[in-house]
Amino acid sequence: MATTITQLADGLKARLATIPNLRTFSSQPENIAPPVAYPILDQVDYHRAFAGGDVVSNWSIVVIVGRYTDARAFATLDGYLSFDGANSIRAAIEGDKTLGGVAQTLILNSAANVQPETQADEQFLMVTFNCRVHS
Repeated sequence: MATTITQLADGLKARLATIPNLRTFSSQPENIAPPVAYPILDQVDYHRAFAGGDVVSNWSIVVIVGRYTDARAFATLDGYLSFDGANSIRAAIEGDKTLGGVAQTLILNSAANVQPETQADEQFLMVTFNCRVHS
């Protein structure tokens, strides 16, 4: 049976949940209470191998760190952007490249778009990570 998008999103959420004090969701939550992280599916490539044996999905991992004007948010961002360590998004995601057995492998390619994000008339510091999952 093929892996579902829901299983992959849940797997990414589970990996993000290994970061202390980071609220995690399988999809965008209705209310933002930073720090928060959730995956968004960007694209699915079906024909990467014979008979659909390597379906590749590209994900954005959105991390809303804190209020944009709060210096602590920028300090927290350092940990999330680190290559390794307890708060590293890369280390958390790549800590189990099978996402609990629902994927063949994955790679967290990059972090981009460090920017302010407006939610409910407040500005938050946000960063987006790009992840490629083979299932």
